[in-house]
Amino acid sequence: MDAFTDVLLVTANVGSLFDNVGEIQNEWLQELYKTIHSHNPKFIALHFQEVGGKDYMANMGHAENFFRNIESSEEMKDFDRVCIYVDNQFQAEDSFTALGSFYFIHKTLKNIYQYDFNVKDFKAVSGQNKHVGSLDGVTTVEKEKFPKNFWPDFKWSRKGFMRTRWIIHNQGLDLVNVHLFHDASNLIACNSSPSIYSANRKNALRYVINRISDSRYTPLPYILFGDFNFRLDTLSLVQHLSTAADVQTVKKQCGNEVEKIICEEKDNDHQVLLHIEEKLFAYLHQTVFREDNGRALLKYDKEVTAFQDVIKEEDIKFPPSYPYSEEYTKPTQYMNTRCPAWCDRVLMSHNAQELIHKGDDGEKSIVYNTMGPNVCMGDHKPVFLFFLLKTNGH
Repeated sequence: MDAFTDVLLVTANVGSLFDNVGEIQNEWLQELYKTIHSHNPKFIALHFQEVGGKDYMANMGHAENFFRNIESSEEMKDFDRVCIYVDNQFQAEDSFTALGSFYFIHKTLKNIYQYDFNVKDFKAVSGQNKHVGSLDGVTTVEKEKFPKNFWPDFKWSRKGFMRTRWIIHNQGLDLVNVHLFHDASNLIACNSSPSIYSANRKNALRYVINRISDSRYTPLPYILFGDFNFRLDTLSLVQHLSTAADVQTVKKQCGNEVEKIICEEKDNDHQVLLHIEEKLFAYLHQTVFREDNGRALLKYDKEVTAFQDVIKEEDIKFPPSYPYSEEYTKPTQYMNTRCPAWCDRVLMSHNAQELIHKGDDGEKSIVYNTMGPNVCMGDHKPVFLFFLLKTNGH
């Protein structure tokens, strides 16, 4: 007989929460609790990226308080087993990833085991297991920063992945927290289709998939959720947005380097339609990213298609998750720094998708959405997937 376990997976790049402590954090937590309350999951996995924010040396203390708030909150009191892994060891430059993975198990959920990568066996989960620090020697988590020689032309940064393995009612599952490389310059992103950044992310994601599927451990169905930093195909999108415009490329005074791209409307007093610089992407009609959840732009969201052989995703019916304004009063506005994109995702192996119970009510038993759509959550809206996991009933 099939049994089902209600599972909630949340991915959140929380960097900006620590760079502007205060109101946003409280709102953020309230939205998390609302989501938990409305779906009533028995197993919760929270994957955080950019723990501590850009200024992590100054902010790690804030991050610890934030996480303590979640653990000790009234909303979490029925989750009697907790496994927490936070890599906040920023002194260890060769291995620091700023990733944090939190797992909460409801008191009614029996038969749950976690893998020990050292003894290569599963062990029953009990009590509070908190690992905050370097995570070296923690045998229930596997953490890796991308190798430095991977991208010799790019600044090495805190990107990598962290995985844990679970058995929930006899069903094994790998849960992987992922943070891939961002687009450093909008101008370079416009140069080619796909962009060089897109190629970087493709290599990195292939690397993660190969690592979690290699022969060191028995492969399991896996779910990857994190900040993939997937961007829209910027060159194709800019060509589309500027079809009826005059496009002007402005070069730096010395040399041949492009400094800005300006697209002006041919009539309307030559109003600037689109203005792109290294860290500026200002488009006049920002509503295109929000109306109908930005659906018209999904055709430019191409990065995941390179992985169709191994990865599935539920249909996206929410607007791009990044870059939202960090101004408290503008929770639905995008910042003019980057082209909005679906950076934060929940992706899974084909055999993991088969474990999701589709339910008789069509899609109601699966919810793939952003958290806090009308509240300031920082520059990334967290993305969550709620579903019923098919488990063997015993």
